[in-house]
Amino acid sequence: MSDSARPPSFENTFARDLPDMFEPWSAVVVERPTVLVVNDSVARELGFDPSWLRGDEGARFLVGNLELPGMHTVAQGYAGHQFGGFSPRLGDGRALLLGEVIDTNGVRRDVHLKGSGRTRYSRGGDGKAAVGPMLREYVIGEAMNALGIPTTRALGVVATNELIPRDEMLPGAVLCRVALSHLRVGSFQYAATMSNDHVRRLADHAIARHDPELIDSDDRYLAFFHRVMNRQASLIANWMSVGFIHGVMNTDNMTISGETIDYGPCAFMDTYSPTTVFSSIDHQGRYAYGNQPHIAQWNLARLAETLLPLIHDDKDESIRIATEAINGFPALFEREWERRMRAKLGLTEQSPVEANLFHSLLTLFESHRIDHTNGMRALSDVVRGRRERMHALFDMPLAFDTWARPWLDALNLDPRDSNDIADAMDAVNPAYVPRNHIVETALAAASAGDLAPLGSLMEVLLHPFHERAGLEDYARPMPSDWEGYQTFCGT
Repeated sequence: MSDSARPPSFENTFARDLPDMFEPWSAVVVERPTVLVVNDSVARELGFDPSWLRGDEGARFLVGNLELPGMHTVAQGYAGHQFGGFSPRLGDGRALLLGEVIDTNGVRRDVHLKGSGRTRYSRGGDGKAAVGPMLREYVIGEAMNALGIPTTRALGVVATNELIPRDEMLPGAVLCRVALSHLRVGSFQYAATMSNDHVRRLADHAIARHDPELIDSDDRYLAFFHRVMNRQASLIANWMSVGFIHGVMNTDNMTISGETIDYGPCAFMDTYSPTTVFSSIDHQGRYAYGNQPHIAQWNLARLAETLLPLIHDDKDESIRIATEAINGFPALFEREWERRMRAKLGLTEQSPVEANLFHSLLTLFESHRIDHTNGMRALSDVVRGRRERMHALFDMPLAFDTWARPWLDALNLDPRDSNDIADAMDAVNPAYVPRNHIVETALAAASAGDLAPLGSLMEVLLHPFHERAGLEDYARPMPSDWEGYQTFCGT
């Protein structure tokens, strides 16, 4: 094998540092793996030759059946609050951490399987996954990355050429995904069920990995918590700015790295409404679009609880410090969200407008049932002096014109050319997001063996801010015959 085709070597700091946080495990043997997609950009970042990944050895590696130098395959343990109820032992029930690779930028990244078979954490599940949900992780992860939102990303998806039982028999698949780490709030909850020393060792490992400049700080655990809060405030603000709904914000689905993880019952909102829910299992709307900042704060409070013994020796003082930190999250999130809204409306940090302008725009969208993505994208046309596209979205265009007066007054004070302002808006207001009906149609075709619609969809989603003629169907909201659409965990 030439050096250029030789796959990278693996390291295992998680397994080395945290021996009580995993179970050594091996992937189930897949007799006839068939590569469905390889993510060339991720492959090259990690030092893989994409053509090798598409070959027989690569397919075996992507399902965990070929051990590369340094690999030490483990199922990670973690706990979690799922829809508010605590489960002390969850863990990788159908997933495995293959190890860590130092990428071409010098960044340590996890390489992880999903759908690789039962583990000791499976809790009665079969440990398998279907083609549709695994390709969904690839599609949404790449779309989020193209939108500039921190996310796990797929390295590849491989068909197992077996049928797995769900509501019906579905073709099976394994996802190989990459993340800065798979440490979660639930990881800290799991460590806390064992001892304060386990929490300390996990926190030291997380700090070394994600915030190494804090290692020698006297208050490193509190500073670490603030870093996690900042990352989550930024992440949720990013989600909200593009109408993304995660769908299952359990504490085991909130990463320490600030990356979006686990694209199960997620979706992008069409008609704007803060109460929008897509998940088939979220009967109370706990994880509705508008609740996401509140749930993030609730989850972070659970992380703070595990860190209390490390923040201060006096319990009451530790609680006071942690409570003060947690209570600062809403303002932290609001600043992040407002900064993104200013950019989406072409406003600078100095533009003389109040945050109420942004809230009133969304209230307007809600009351007139405006598509979130198309409404935001049409704003730049207004700045260019063309209101036709925006007016076409409204039954009563005067409602928009009334709202727009103070916004345009603020823009008129900006010394930039209006076309430059509009171009800057187009760089943050996507023309294309993964529309639910289009994604599901492409996944259904892929599950039946036709990958062409998926390829066409990805060509659009990888350039979400570049509006192109002939792609109008990708910007149309969900048709009326899809009303009541729901997403599922895919387990």
